[in-house]
Amino acid sequence: MLMTTTIEIGTLITHSNEIKNGKPIITGTGVTVNRIVSWYKLGLTPEEILSRIGHPRLNLAKIYAALSYYHANQQQIETELSEELAEADKFEQEWLQFNQQQ
Repeated sequence: MLMTTTIEIGTLITHSNEIKNGKPIITGTGVTVNRIVSWYKLGLTPEEILSRIGHPRLNLAKIYAALSYYHANQQQIETELSEELAEADKFEQEWLQFNQQQ
């Protein structure tokens, strides 16, 4: 008889203030839900995301859990993504200004 282990889906995503500033991550990987969602929104399939990340503790179930978390908490994740984009734009502008002064 084949023994199987049941995994509770709620254990696949976690967050802690000490890791990635409290953003939700895939348990045991440090890969943020936001990172998965960003690639998903670019049109990558879960299989393509998995192959791009190449993390040994990542699998399709965890990618789908991240996407499920996103769809269940879409407003929160969209707000975080917008804030990350604004921060990246601000950094880029500061970098360009710094380089123009040199």
